[in-house]
Amino acid sequence: MADRRRLRGAILTLSLAVLATPLRTAQRTTLSLDGQWDIADSIEAGDLPAAWSHKAPVPGLAHSAVPGFQDVDEFESRQLIQNRVARGLAPASALVSNAGVSRQQRNWFWYRRRFDVAAVRRVATLRIDKAQFGATVWVNGQQVGEHLPCFTAAIFDVSGKLRQGSNEIVVRVGAHPGVLPSTVSAGTDFEKNRWTPGIYDSVSLALSDNPAIAEVQVAPSRDLQSVTVQTKLRNHSAQPVAFALTEAVHAWKSDAIVASAPAMQLRLAAGEERTVTRKIAIPAAKLWTPEQPNLYVLETGTGGDSAATRFGMREFHFETATKRAYLNGRPYFMRGSNITLHRFFEDPKSGVLPWDEKWVRKLLVAIPQEMHWNSFRFCIGPVPGKWFDIADEAGLLIQNEYFVWTGKAWHGAENQVRFDADQMIREYGEWMRDNWNHPSVAIWDANNETFDPMFGEKIIPAVRALDLSNRPWENSYNPPVGPDDPVEDHPYEFSGMARRGGAEFSMTTFERPNGKAPGAPSGHALILNEYGWTWLNRDGSPTELTKDLYPRLLPANATAEDRFALNAYLLAGITEFWRAYRQYAAVLHFVYLMSSDPLGYTADHFRDVEKLELEPHFRDYMSHAFAPLGVYLSFWQPKLAAGKQTFQVMLVNDEYQAAAGSVTVSLLSASGGEAARAQAPFQVGSLGQTTLYIDLDVPHTPGDFLLQAKADAGNGKPVLSRRRVAIK
Repeated sequence: MADRRRLRGAILTLSLAVLATPLRTAQRTTLSLDGQWDIADSIEAGDLPAAWSHKAPVPGLAHSAVPGFQDVDEFESRQLIQNRVARGLAPASALVSNAGVSRQQRNWFWYRRRFDVAAVRRVATLRIDKAQFGATVWVNGQQVGEHLPCFTAAIFDVSGKLRQGSNEIVVRVGAHPGVLPSTVSAGTDFEKNRWTPGIYDSVSLALSDNPAIAEVQVAPSRDLQSVTVQTKLRNHSAQPVAFALTEAVHAWKSDAIVASAPAMQLRLAAGEERTVTRKIAIPAAKLWTPEQPNLYVLETGTGGDSAATRFGMREFHFETATKRAYLNGRPYFMRGSNITLHRFFEDPKSGVLPWDEKWVRKLLVAIPQEMHWNSFRFCIGPVPGKWFDIADEAGLLIQNEYFVWTGKAWHGAENQVRFDADQMIREYGEWMRDNWNHPSVAIWDANNETFDPMFGEKIIPAVRALDLSNRPWENSYNPPVGPDDPVEDHPYEFSGMARRGGAEFSMTTFERPNGKAPGAPSGHALILNEYGWTWLNRDGSPTELTKDLYPRLLPANATAEDRFALNAYLLAGITEFWRAYRQYAAVLHFVYLMSSDPLGYTADHFRDVEKLELEPHFRDYMSHAFAPLGVYLSFWQPKLAAGKQTFQVMLVNDEYQAAAGSVTVSLLSASGGEAARAQAPFQVGSLGQTTLYIDLDVPHTPGDFLLQAKADAGNGKPVLSRRRVAIK
């Protein structure tokens, strides 16, 4: 997308100080309108506020207004009510057929911002990257348009509406999803307790002359020797215009041009819009990978407008024949977690954190590196565009999921959400447009845990070709659409035990070859992006979904610390197992960022979310479970007999270099002393697997011990797999 995502700072400097080439023509001026805005509320849509007595951050949410608004966010969605009825927490009479029930005395929020324009240009484009619920815009008292989708950019032509000097913009957004037409998706989530309105992504104003650059898409070729560039041009004037389209590529942090296309002479008629597609060879390009996230910038010029579009040279796909993901032509194993930002929005501590760049960089860069994560699913709700910028720079592969989760019909087919196919096709097309230049976006994820043939039969086929990179699509519990599209799986090992009277699950299941078979009925590549079902709130209390589980796993007098330790222990073991048997192309734990709420169904693993301090047990165990050199001690018996015992230790290597070293199996006492020890050498090839059988002499010493397998490849970072055992 032209001038695609707040490429400010270094990128903006490059775009405004280009080389002495044909690109050095009239430049686009981009004004950021981020900052403190006035905010007010109303019941009626036509009641423009008479007074503006509150302030709120943009980007941000209305719950961060000062002074605050009473009952902001209080809305019970149709899906949440269905969930409560299904769980016996509400009577069937509570069911509704509309979007839900508002618990606040307002329907609308109004935002206002005044700004100065030094010089009016012929073309002016206002961009609101995301607002919910819907956005209607006035500039200097004139209504310029309405954009109802909540998860895509609202783009308005405000040419001729600005004046030199002081200007005013007013944006009206819905205070809750209930104000939107039923055809517009406001998000569906059975476990979200509150719905937060606001302008939650950046707002900017682009000023230029004709012809304007409306969109740019840059798609690397499959052989990574060139890029296809698709440029949408628009002549806003009443006169034809002739011009030269110029395109050149340089490295992100360098002015040196590495590739360019010959200037292309074009002519647009009055009011004409045209899309031009060209190829630019980039010989010996430096590829983008999570390990080396190299970035380029395409500079586009028309003489009246310019745009800087950042991209990475990378190609990503799955193959059904091998059930593997491929990055730049080589198999690649995805390890990571999930971020459910729109659930974090309901957390009392979320505030302005999602727009604090230092906080986001720690969340997406520093901690994932420590945890050995190279991938995330952005789950049931989009993130601000800046997050994708940071993911591009950090080298993260993102499974980008649209905000749809409908499950099966609840309490009869009449309660199933019915989407308007044409509206969803428009929304998905905009969503792709907003994100397709990000190398971090590796997978389009149409929905979460949804059974609806419309996505595979209508929506995905209608929009797939818009993405010139031809990214894979994941379609949840619906059949995959493309021959090499992946399928997700959510085995949730402990979900049965979380129901009163539910079936018992034992980790000893994982001692058998392949253990618990994947639940996804498909021969396609599999993505494991939810598993476990062991959530705890940040204070260590069980969540709504685990309050009946932990009494079955621990004694009645168990402490929060006991639950934290068990949670990490079980999640690590499950992670080790699924990685060891290589049944999945991706293993993504659920969930890294979430709200923590006494009414919440799930929760994250932060001890302090404001400081981004992970719960220590989780950080310890899961950082080992996700190490590129994976170790799985295939033993889950609670009791260990004395005498000679043989232990199976499985190793996987996610890296392209072979690994070698030693595996030590030891028995550690509660004080940390070593009661028994045995060692064997190992070698595991690039992306390989190996299994060792190691004999250990277990002493005749009753007590509780930690059975540990340690793989040491000589890099100073040994990897551990640990089991709790008792010698009787």
